[in-house]
Amino acid sequence: MLDWIIHLAATRRGVVLSLVVVIGILGAWNFTRLPIDAVPDITNVQVVVNTVAAGYTPLEVEQRVSFLVENAMTGLPRLATTRSVSRYGLSQVTVVFEDGTDIYFARQQVAERLNEARSSLPESLEPSLGPIATGLGEIFMFTVDAQPGALNADGTPVTPMDLRTVHDWIIRPQLLRVPGVVEINPIGGFKKQILVAPDPARRLAHGLTHMDVLDA
Repeated sequence: MLDWIIHLAATRRGVVLSLVVVIGILGAWNFTRLPIDAVPDITNVQVVVNTVAAGYTPLEVEQRVSFLVENAMTGLPRLATTRSVSRYGLSQVTVVFEDGTDIYFARQQVAERLNEARSSLPESLEPSLGPIATGLGEIFMFTVDAQPGALNADGTPVTPMDLRTVHDWIIRPQLLRVPGVVEINPIGGFKKQILVAPDPARRLAHGLTHMDVLDA
């Protein structure tokens, strides 16, 4: 066999050179289409369901949220497995599908089952789908700092709450416009809140109920 290949290459040099050129062109063309990643994402196809349950203990989260959401996902097409994590005030259910499943198909199936599961969850809880990303999709971490002695426009010193406000209202919206950015998760600082504390005596003097204040 080897002698035949050598004889063919010697007697059909033009054909052999043409094949080499064609194979080289095909190789160069496929090289340009080859996805190259320094850290390839080998995570399976998964959809994460997050449910914030403020004030719930891990046991309550498991019994009243995670267990019900996991049960709602049984029987999904191409479902591989489900797993959950129940923490203080948070339920996270990960629905894993078979390799090759279209992520948008998987998210659609999970969203439809969530609509059915909402009726069995406590009324104050609202489960939501996580972003189309995995643990290996975290590519950048940054901090928002202020120079020593920095002041706000009104002359007051910059506080951690001011830095968190700058992040939430200025930096985060601009980063979300960057192509490829799916989600930005802030950690730390103090989130600015507005507290409305009605005066019961004045409310009664005006003939208003608590619901009137809430509606306003």
